[in-house]
Amino acid sequence: MSVNSHIQNNGGLTRQLAAQNMSFRETAHSGTDPDELSEILSTPNSPIKVSAEGNMPIAFHCNFISVGEVAVADCTYEGTVLVRREAPCDRMIVFLPMEGNACFDGMREQIYSVPARGTILEAGRATGARLFGPRRHFGLFIDQAKIISHLTQMFERTISGDIDFHPHIDLTAGSGLVLQQLVSSLHRGLSGNGPLQRSPLAVGSLFDAAVYLLLESCPNRYSNQLALPAPAPAPRHVKWAIDFMQEHIAEPISLNDIAMAAKVSVRTLQQGFRQFRDTTPMAYLHELRMAAAHRDLLASDAKQGIADVALRWGFTHLGRFAAEYRKRFGQLPSQTLKR
Repeated sequence: MSVNSHIQNNGGLTRQLAAQNMSFRETAHSGTDPDELSEILSTPNSPIKVSAEGNMPIAFHCNFISVGEVAVADCTYEGTVLVRREAPCDRMIVFLPMEGNACFDGMREQIYSVPARGTILEAGRATGARLFGPRRHFGLFIDQAKIISHLTQMFERTISGDIDFHPHIDLTAGSGLVLQQLVSSLHRGLSGNGPLQRSPLAVGSLFDAAVYLLLESCPNRYSNQLALPAPAPAPRHVKWAIDFMQEHIAEPISLNDIAMAAKVSVRTLQQGFRQFRDTTPMAYLHELRMAAAHRDLLASDAKQGIADVALRWGFTHLGRFAAEYRKRFGQLPSQTLKR
């Protein structure tokens, strides 16, 4: 399930506030119509079909709050609700149940969601669900690209592919309990005319805290690496090289240009990046340009095409750009542009 912050209907309330470049959008819906719930839970890129088991009555109340690349939700359901996702979702979803059970259709096995145990569903990992009412859960929705961005910053190197989170979190103690309290506080503080709407810096920090808590506390593909001591600070020539790349990111600079700016030989530069960034200088530059293209597509008003953005950042082969972009951000450039 996912958030469609653009849906409005007669039973819903939509509110949008902006403060210091951060946009809040709240959407609340109540009803008994499965088709209406299908609209509420769908996004343009990932439609959802909802039905009631045995045509028995259902009821729902869903309150979604979106803040940039992250959203929180407080949802309650009555009856047995069947959910089928008709296209993969580009968000990781964390369900934090307080009442009732649910069963999600994972890629290899069914994943059960019960009170006191949270559920992590990575982007594209769940195709459907069955919710057994009365059911209430908080939801945390995070763009896969945001999680990859956090990992990239933590490791200071390119990260791609699935993170492979273990699907369950203990919510009775430790980091799971903190996560549930954090998401609950975010929703309460942002809903209505909550005080967090007037403190975007606090909101950004709390959402970042939730992402870091998941990465550092929930078993995943990078857990062993995250447990290692932080690497030693990079030497000056590596920092000079990175500064030069960022200053000339849209220009056709070469490896020799970068080495000259860093005042070292090409070989020394390559050794420095392998040792302190676990990559090559040109791969690092490629990553900077890919991130810049992603930012442009997110900010685009659809007047500029994907080809324009790709060429601006030095990607001349559009097919290869699209494939690498999808590997890096978990979606095609066209999907980002439609957001």
